[in-house]
Amino acid sequence: MNVLIVKGDDEVPFLSGSPEDDLENAYSRYGNMLFKLCFVILSNTVDAEDALQDTFLRYINKRPVFNEPEHEKAWFIKVANNVCKDMRRFKLRHNTLHIDELSDYCSGEDQGHVLEQILTLPPKYKIVIHLYYIEGYNVEEIARIIDLSRSAVKMRLLRGRKLLKVELEEENQQ
Repeated sequence: MNVLIVKGDDEVPFLSGSPEDDLENAYSRYGNMLFKLCFVILSNTVDAEDALQDTFLRYINKRPVFNEPEHEKAWFIKVANNVCKDMRRFKLRHNTLHIDELSDYCSGEDQGHVLEQILTLPPKYKIVIHLYYIEGYNVEEIARIIDLSRSAVKMRLLRGRKLLKVELEEENQQ
């Protein structure tokens, strides 16, 4: 039986059934997007799968209540980003991506080339580039999701683009 969650006097516009249904619905909505995000940050399929699993374990353990769909999506992105940061901290740049794996996650050859270049960026640039260009978030939303100022997000986008441009120009000269 599905019930409407009520928190205080405010009705939350999400139906909540069993915890399994909530998890299944959340996974179907955000699983693919979060996996891509984790993969871009960690540059490793196995680590990205672990980060995705840890993100959903935190969802199960915390059972947060959200006011709107964007709040829920932002929560998942923020938690996934934090899980990835923790994994990178403990694995000290455990970089085992094989170039052959890129084709599994790209729809075209050009997209694979761009993703390959993004993976060479430092982690602090990867997240903003991914959220801005691939997930379509604006600067304000990214700042809110990853707890940075708008100017810090803009600067990371600028520096990330410059690094990508330098890498692409070097590659074209070869």
